[in-house]
Amino acid sequence: MKKYTVTDQTGRLDKVISDLDTAISRSRAKSLIDDGRIRVNDEPAKPKYHVQSGDKIVVDDVLPQPISLTPEDIPLDIVYEDNDVIVVNKPQGMVVHPSPGHPDHTLVNALLFHSPLSTINGEFRPGIVHRIDKDTSGLLMVAKNDAAHQFLSQQLKEQKSLRKYVALVHGRIGEDSGVINAPIGRSPKDRKKQAIVADGRPAVTHFEVLERFADYTLVSCRLETGRTHQIRVHMKYIHHPIVGDPLYGPRKTISGHGQFLHAQELGFEHPKTHELMIFSAPLPKIFEDTLNNLRVNNALGS
Repeated sequence: MKKYTVTDQTGRLDKVISDLDTAISRSRAKSLIDDGRIRVNDEPAKPKYHVQSGDKIVVDDVLPQPISLTPEDIPLDIVYEDNDVIVVNKPQGMVVHPSPGHPDHTLVNALLFHSPLSTINGEFRPGIVHRIDKDTSGLLMVAKNDAAHQFLSQQLKEQKSLRKYVALVHGRIGEDSGVINAPIGRSPKDRKKQAIVADGRPAVTHFEVLERFADYTLVSCRLETGRTHQIRVHMKYIHHPIVGDPLYGPRKTISGHGQFLHAQELGFEHPKTHELMIFSAPLPKIFEDTLNNLRVNNALGS
């Protein structure tokens, strides 16, 4: 932890920090700001903030844990595989790729043990075309070579892939279906969260009610875009946060191992055969057990 008080320094925060501490480059300072590890006057900092005389800056520049790309013999639930793609059903609780705080035991470590992967998505994300959160379960497409990766990534960019989720949310949704169109960006109040912000990236989620309970609703959500935490943020935005969501949901909720959100359907055009391929994965046992319990103890009219 490093502390500074601005005297005669001027300019953007990331520049001033690199001037105050030669061990911190400007790009490193921006990364620390984005990670919520720099505060100005006890408030989360923004990269474009221009410092003022008397500002008190706190920098948490703890060195991250070393990240390992070591292949690990971790069991995988592979739904489909050929020479170009793997479709895997990720369990709840597994991180997709190594990062600070999660240096190993990730899906990527397991995939590397199983097969060669594409190399075009950064050093620590080989093969990963799209991600789902640690505590979200369900289907992911993984590229085994660079040509497949580029083809699948382009489909995502052009919004041609099918990604359907099942979510259990708080409250009873009155409409049978709807569209949530609200831009998402990093929360100005908490850098660990995403939020609906005016200058955020476009985000569209289509939802359909599958089943209603007295205090909860089971919905299907189809992603038109793929922003970080999109379904979680959008459902909170319409006042129906996902059950068990530790970031966006209420504290009083049904216990589980994270949010009740499952990537149930995945569809894409195969990069080599151009066949339309659609896959589905059953709900995890804890999700099914929770629904069965609600049907008995939280049924409509009970």
